[in-house]
Amino acid sequence: MKRILSVLPAFALSACVVGPNYVKPSTPVPAEGGAFAEAGIGKGITPTPLPDHWWRLYNDPVVDRLVTDALAHNTDVRVAAGNLERARAVLDEQRGARLPTTGPNASFTRAQINTASLGFGGAGTGAGTGTGTGTGTGTGTGTGTGTGGAVTPQSFVFNSFKLGFDASYEVDLFGGITRAIEAARGDVQAAQAQLDASRVSVAAETARAYATACSNAQQRGVAEETVKLQQRTLGLTNTLFTAGRGTRRDVDRADVLLAQTQATIPGFEAERRASLYALAVLTGLPPEQIDAAANACRTPPTVRDVLPIGDGAALIRRRPDVRQAERTLAADTARIGIATAELYPKISLLGSIGLNAQRGSQLFKSSAVTYSAGPLISWSFPNQTIARARIRQARAGADASLATFDGRVLTALQEVEQALARYSGALDRNAALRRAEASSSAAAKLSQLRFNYGADSFLLLIQAERDRADARAALAQSDAAVADAQISLFKALGGGWEDAPAPVRREPVVQP
Repeated sequence: MKRILSVLPAFALSACVVGPNYVKPSTPVPAEGGAFAEAGIGKGITPTPLPDHWWRLYNDPVVDRLVTDALAHNTDVRVAAGNLERARAVLDEQRGARLPTTGPNASFTRAQINTASLGFGGAGTGAGTGTGTGTGTGTGTGTGTGTGGAVTPQSFVFNSFKLGFDASYEVDLFGGITRAIEAARGDVQAAQAQLDASRVSVAAETARAYATACSNAQQRGVAEETVKLQQRTLGLTNTLFTAGRGTRRDVDRADVLLAQTQATIPGFEAERRASLYALAVLTGLPPEQIDAAANACRTPPTVRDVLPIGDGAALIRRRPDVRQAERTLAADTARIGIATAELYPKISLLGSIGLNAQRGSQLFKSSAVTYSAGPLISWSFPNQTIARARIRQARAGADASLATFDGRVLTALQEVEQALARYSGALDRNAALRRAEASSSAAAKLSQLRFNYGADSFLLLIQAERDRADARAALAQSDAAVADAQISLFKALGGGWEDAPAPVRREPVVQP
């Protein structure tokens, strides 16, 4: 045992870690600190850093509460949190491989052995003859025979008391265990990034569902106001027709315009309720438990100030999916070392010590002590085909992970540039539609006055009413598009996972 223990420092000094050492890959030049291409083209943005809780830029307590609830109770976030805990448990398991494996044991045996099973016992015969001749005063002869008796088998009963302690330790001579720990640690960090990515998505989709519900309520309200105006126009048209100043065709055209506007209301209401159901599920509630504040919302939330977007380097550091791909690459690189270590022999140190006696009173005497110690070497040499094939598999997996990382970086930059372009376009379109709505409303009022005094024809009045209805509907739709573009931009920037609450199951509320 002392000799084996003296060898351990030599093993530790001679140990090496096979396989490639991980080096973090570089990223494209724009991601290293350059501004986004759309930053110099689009409007409504600033290069100041994105705040951690971007939804607070709306200055809406309902949005803040809903997103906080979703981060704490959303089922996708809880699934990602469970996967993270499992990855941490795997890491603990791999770290445990550095410790020796021990196992105490104890036994009592009562046994019986028969001497016949050992080759003793059975029957035997014997015969003998003797003759003697002599000179002198006398002679004599004699003979004799005899048969030997059978040997009777005997049985022995004995007890055996044993106490023991076994230990084994694998010497990490070529770093297979070290690489396994590195791979498991990379998997943990990738799982953490996946949890953060879920939080980013959930925060954005919660804000989007709320904004969609509010936008549909706004568009429904615009349609209802337009219906009221068109109903007054239809009533006036009927009055003029009754008085002989109009035609049935004028009445029918006014009714058609009214019916077309009324037909849009059920669609807006259906989409509003659908968004409220989605919002409830995002926050961990059954769909029928609609949030009262969201149900009462009539105007989509908007950020009145310019949006802070940061730069490319901050984006790459912040995006959890990029971090997940990079950590997966690190883990797959370590797996090359795990496969490479299989090419070399494995050395384990084995030892055991115990007490063995036939009587309990003798068990703790020095004569009852037994021990054994020695190294165990296993090696698949010269057949290493399987090990080399696994090395090629691991290298191919690392190459795929590197390509995935590069793709995630490029996708992150692409998504931000696209979101910036769409947001800028949505702002420009919204500004133009706002001017159009103001002009169409003024024109409709003037046309109504002129029609009342007989200066304009009914055709001009109907056209003015149609223009106003179209402009108001287009503006409401544009407001919804601006809110959606803002949320898409925030989601592309990858924020919202910082300082998130720990996910917990939301206990269902029992309805009375």
